[in-house]
Amino acid sequence: MPFTTGQERELRALAQGQDGVVSRAQLRDMGISRAVVRSHMRGRRWRRVHPGVYATFTGPLPDPARVWAGLLYAGPDAVASHDTAEWLCGLRPDLPQQIDVCVPHGRRHHPSRPGVHVRQSRALSAKRHPAKTPPRTTVEDTVLDQIDVSRKDRHVIDLVLRACQQRLTTPRRLSAAARARNRLRRRALVMDLLSDVRDGVTTPLERCYVRDVERAHGLPRGTRNRAEGRRGRRRYRDVRYRRWRLVVELDGRAAHPEDERELDDIRDNEVLQRQEATLRYGWRSVITHRCMVAVQVGGLLEQGGWPGPLKACGPGCTIRADSATLDAAWAQN
Repeated sequence: MPFTTGQERELRALAQGQDGVVSRAQLRDMGISRAVVRSHMRGRRWRRVHPGVYATFTGPLPDPARVWAGLLYAGPDAVASHDTAEWLCGLRPDLPQQIDVCVPHGRRHHPSRPGVHVRQSRALSAKRHPAKTPPRTTVEDTVLDQIDVSRKDRHVIDLVLRACQQRLTTPRRLSAAARARNRLRRRALVMDLLSDVRDGVTTPLERCYVRDVERAHGLPRGTRNRAEGRRGRRRYRDVRYRRWRLVVELDGRAAHPEDERELDDIRDNEVLQRQEATLRYGWRSVITHRCMVAVQVGGLLEQGGWPGPLKACGPGCTIRADSATLDAAWAQN
């Protein structure tokens, strides 16, 4: 059954704006009957994705079309949320098989079904991005929603740092969004983490160094990720103690592709020209041997003129041990 000229024009514009997916309610508003829909289904020009949701093309559904299908299934006020919103804003590389959507609390909506998880939210109007399409939660609310359902602190830390590092949001905006919520899981961790980000922390490893090595052992505060460079090249050093001529690189060569290693060589040579010492640590050292890392950093700082003293982070801190004991501990790990 053919469409009228007006219907065809309106349907084409709608489908283009929704990655080829339309809902039965939208078709009804255009005056397109069920018989016309069934005709296109029988002719295999269209196919049903969810109850009342159709793809106006054949073949596999691209990811953007899957998002639209989930939204249209849930209803006109639905917005993409959680994992789906995280993908839409660029915080995750792959779209999960299940599409996450939110609808206003108390509003009639379709239940979750295979491929679509429908949640309710009392503050959805405040969470909804004012301009983006497909409709989605803001970056800040996406991050906070994910924190509310996250099972591990390290996932929270990674998400917040990535969102800020990619400049999708700022600590100030995230803090404001967190304060606007009456309830937020791990609120203390989030606010503490945002304070670290404002101080220049950009990676989970750097945060562990700052909190568990530097602060816990009374080391002076280093400069975080200060841009350096010349002749048009800009680089970032992880932690620099300029006054005492020491640089601490975190993760270093172990996490770098070959082209980055060449930049490391150039950077190391420039450090030597400035007569600065460089210490380089990876995850294992900072997490497992944090006290011994503090001893090494503190020792070089003292050689550079830092008055100290190092302090123990707790009863079992190895800075209380002598050098022979420390050497033996390194050798065993």
